[in-house]
Amino acid sequence: MVYAIAFSPDDQLIVLGSNDSTVRVWDAATSAKRRVLEGHLSGVITVAFSPDGRLIISGSYDDFTIRV
Repeated sequence: MVYAIAFSPDDQLIVLGSNDSTVRVWDAATSAKRRVLEGHLSGVITVAFSPDGRLIISGSYDDFTIRV
């Protein structure tokens, strides 16, 4: 289940935060999965891009951690 979604500043990428503790990066134009990011211990409840689009920030229920 998807908990959070964000578009990159240039609208090229979509990032999804899921209940399976992953962050998935998709190509907005082709719908191709680009990358699966792991590291959280529980569901990812928020995701965002940095203003320049170079970094992805995610937050999770696991002790309310934030990863960059």
